[in-house]
Amino acid sequence: MAYEPLHHKYRPQTFAQLVGQSAIATTLSNALQQRRIAPAYLFCGPRGTGKTSSARILAKSLNCISHPGPTPEPCGTCEICRTVTNGSALDFVEIDAASNTGVDNIRELIERAQFAPVQCRYKVYVIDECHMLSVAAFNALLKTLEEPPERVVFVLATTDPQRVLPTIISRCQRFDYRRIPLEEMVGHLSLIAGNEGISIEEEAVRLVAQVSQGGLRDAESLLDQLSLLEPPVTAEKVWDLVGAVPERDLLGLVRAIASDDGAAVLDQVRKLMDRGREPLIVLQNLAGFYRDLLIAKTAGGRQDLVAITPPTWVEMQEFAQSLELSLILAGQQHLRAAEIQVRNTTQPRLWLEVTLMGLLPSTLASQTAAPATAKTTFTSPAALPSKTAIPTSNTPKSTTPAPTPLPTDSPFEPPVAAAPRAAAPNPPTASLSSSPSSSSPPAQPSPTLQPQPPSPPTPDLAQLWQQIVAVLQPLGTRALMQQQGNLLAFTGQAARIGINSQPLFKMAQGRVANIEEAFQQVVQHKVKVSLEVMADSGSSEDQPPAAGSIPAQSPPPPEPVSATPVAREEAPAETNWSGRAMFNSAPSVPAPNPESPASNGSSVPSGPQPPSLADMPIESDFERAVKSFAQFFNGQVVSVDDETTGKSSPQKPPDPADSMPSYLGPDSDVPF
Repeated sequence: MAYEPLHHKYRPQTFAQLVGQSAIATTLSNALQQRRIAPAYLFCGPRGTGKTSSARILAKSLNCISHPGPTPEPCGTCEICRTVTNGSALDFVEIDAASNTGVDNIRELIERAQFAPVQCRYKVYVIDECHMLSVAAFNALLKTLEEPPERVVFVLATTDPQRVLPTIISRCQRFDYRRIPLEEMVGHLSLIAGNEGISIEEEAVRLVAQVSQGGLRDAESLLDQLSLLEPPVTAEKVWDLVGAVPERDLLGLVRAIASDDGAAVLDQVRKLMDRGREPLIVLQNLAGFYRDLLIAKTAGGRQDLVAITPPTWVEMQEFAQSLELSLILAGQQHLRAAEIQVRNTTQPRLWLEVTLMGLLPSTLASQTAAPATAKTTFTSPAALPSKTAIPTSNTPKSTTPAPTPLPTDSPFEPPVAAAPRAAAPNPPTASLSSSPSSSSPPAQPSPTLQPQPPSPPTPDLAQLWQQIVAVLQPLGTRALMQQQGNLLAFTGQAARIGINSQPLFKMAQGRVANIEEAFQQVVQHKVKVSLEVMADSGSSEDQPPAAGSIPAQSPPPPEPVSATPVAREEAPAETNWSGRAMFNSAPSVPAPNPESPASNGSSVPSGPQPPSLADMPIESDFERAVKSFAQFFNGQVVSVDDETTGKSSPQKPPDPADSMPSYLGPDSDVPF
């Protein structure tokens, strides 16, 4: 006869033979006696606790032909009981969900369930490890589980009920299997050892039950292995077979650690290594032993909470009383943190020894005292760096001057240069305007200890404006600022730019972002740009300056103009920015002398200059801007008569080469 393992040979055949599951056995037995058979059952719990065995017992109890109906005590000898036991019954189908996960497998199962039983009263379907089914397969099984065909019972078994759909669980009677208690497992293993003639000590049997951690199948398999050893089987042989560290060796190692003797700790570890114990196993077993020490310290009367033999437990209770609770907790925390290092390193023995040396009481005490020492060091005033010391009365104040405020009362204010860095601290700020609103009180010293960003040296305004114009983008903005823009003031953080013409002011406002970007490229930091109107074509420009104020000065016009004043006959009243200017008659006003030197002493900005207009009777900046604008686009300057009567303007004879696109509207965004 072929060899039959112990966990197969001693599989329970009735509900009364279930080990450690008395509540479930009683419930199912009463359901069978009262003929209250549910259409679906869900058995869930750890491995080796009797789920599949209970499903087979239920199938035999429903179909045993030795009884007229379902019974909790099947005979086990009839044809149905024997075929269910060996898995050859036609009406007992046991499948594993791991290899039947799809919808097609479940659909085939449902189709077969529609047929009546062949030999038995009930057709029983057992789906083992049902959590492996896909979501679609679970959904396909929902309706059949809720209302199965007559005489059909489904039994679902799983070790992971969290992965089962709640809709499936709600349609089943759920039974949760628990781990087998230690005493019941010891009794069952002793019964098997007596029946099989295995010579094993009682301490070894208890150790087998403890090592299996509540799984009866694991315990029976380990007992089957121990039966092959030379009798009698002792606890040491059990430890050697499972590859774990004996609890006596762990106790000796903990005693060496508690004595703060590093040499003794290394000797104990070397003995374990010489006996073939893996460093990771030693570390894990030692962490579990620290947990047992914690229970012995806090709950000495609860031996049922630990997997320790009674003689060792007594010694642990006496030893734990001499240890401090904080020392045990710190040691377990240290072992938990070192497990990853020992697991992943290429030198596990080295790191195990280092970890165990870190468990010494002197080492743990120094580690716990280190954070407090570090905190005291950093909070001590004497330990602060000298740079962060609070300045005394003799500490020199910051020499960074306060930025000069921008005057807002008149657009003709001349630029006020920022004070150089070498000036005396907190220089008084003076305004050149007679308006009281342009003056500001002296800046107070800043109380902050942070160093102020250095302000750049104040360059020549004309030279700076040429650099700004040179990097302006796009080219249309560069042309607009070169012809109509002037840099009035620059403080390092803000800049005032004057526009010569009011009609061009709105267009220039849309180019502020481009001007700020050009400033940032030149001065290497952000600058706030504000625009002002310098003069309004023949009105404010030609009027004498007010008393007590200094007239605004701008760079010379971009093209050479005759020095002889020429009386003009017309003044612009309205401009159509499609390239055509409309003029109305106005009294003759003498034009300013363009040869007067600029206030800043700068020359005309470099760059491409428009053609000379010396032969034309146009004198104001506005008219020159209109002319330059028309020539920039190869346009033509015409009067109102050109639009209404079609006659040529007296200002300039028509030029067939000059043309201007007519699709540009008054508010078009001309690409300067």
